[in-house]
Amino acid sequence: MPRDHILAVIQAGGTGGRMDVLTRERAKPALPFAGVFQLVDFPLSNLAHSGITDVWLSVQFLGASLGEQVRNGRPWDLDRNRGGLRLLMPEEGNGSADEDGFAHGNADELYRIRDQVTEEDPDLLVVLSADHVYRFDLMDAVRTHRRTGAECTVVTTTVPVEEAGDHATVETDADGRVTGFAYKPDRPRTGTIAAEIFVYDPAVLVPVLEQLHRELGMDADEGDSGLGDFGDHLLPRLVDRGRVFAHAMPGYWRDLGQPHKYLAAHRDVLVDDRGVLGEPGWPIIGHQLQRPPARVLDGGRVADSLLSPGSVVRGTVLRSVLGPGVVVEEGALVRDSVVFQDTVVAEGARLDWSIIDRDCVVGHAAEVGEPDTDPDDPDAIVLVGRGSTIGPGVALGAGSRLEPGTTA
Repeated sequence: MPRDHILAVIQAGGTGGRMDVLTRERAKPALPFAGVFQLVDFPLSNLAHSGITDVWLSVQFLGASLGEQVRNGRPWDLDRNRGGLRLLMPEEGNGSADEDGFAHGNADELYRIRDQVTEEDPDLLVVLSADHVYRFDLMDAVRTHRRTGAECTVVTTTVPVEEAGDHATVETDADGRVTGFAYKPDRPRTGTIAAEIFVYDPAVLVPVLEQLHRELGMDADEGDSGLGDFGDHLLPRLVDRGRVFAHAMPGYWRDLGQPHKYLAAHRDVLVDDRGVLGEPGWPIIGHQLQRPPARVLDGGRVADSLLSPGSVVRGTVLRSVLGPGVVVEEGALVRDSVVFQDTVVAEGARLDWSIIDRDCVVGHAAEVGEPDTDPDDPDAIVLVGRGSTIGPGVALGAGSRLEPGTTA
């Protein structure tokens, strides 16, 4: 097939409020995964391996934290004079009131950058989220888009029906045409959902965005186009036009946008790469500082866990992930948890069903979380913000939250 001018936009999200204290001081796509990756590494790696090299990374919140991670695109060979990686930040003074500042949803964000897309004049626009773990050749979806003559192609995956209400559900006919679309339905009728990867025809997308703004903008708050998220108005309007098709993504896909889902995705990859992390021809690429090898010293015990470079274990680590430089001292127990880089779990301390941010100290004999926690309850997971200290003997029950820099 001919090589189109394909522009990719990674929508790196807003405040990431559902991840609570873990996203107070970082953009959500800068959250680590499996110790040695960041969430943003997954869309960037998939794009790079797919041969799509014009990439805009749209950052709505704490962009500096994400800019540090992507290093101008160098790890993905996207630091180039023509095309490559471009960071899009919210701006003031370059448009009307509903174009300046922060977006009010991912469709609203597309409306705000429509003039830049038009000026770039791509043949196709690929739009991706940065909250998910997967491996996918984006050109497969592009081929479906061209074969069907679609105005929009929705990449889909399958989840249990009881989880589908957290997503946009998609129903299709025998030809793959999308005939039913429901955004976060209370009673989902299918487990087929949008994986938040879309291929658009820009010549259709931009006029539809502008038409929706004319219809919705008058009733929206000041500074808001009224378009909201893609599932509120944009995709339903395109589905009504009759030229939206689905492309089913094979293999593993996980949403990491809530604490329990973040932990569940880590548990998925503890003993199996899921066809994502360990593929020699399709590696997940990112920027990592060099560290010495991990060490498990005399008396240390590790089972069904991931240890990142520089970590040192003298205690017990079960079904958990330790980030770079994490220290687990003698007699400490880390169980069913994720610990970010350069955190110390002191002698005799215990962690259960917890996510501990970087540069924290869990003091001697402290007890964090409960071993009988319901792993499907997002409010039961303990979250400890960056640079916090949990004092000796302190007990934090299930669902506890510590803001960054807290001393408890």
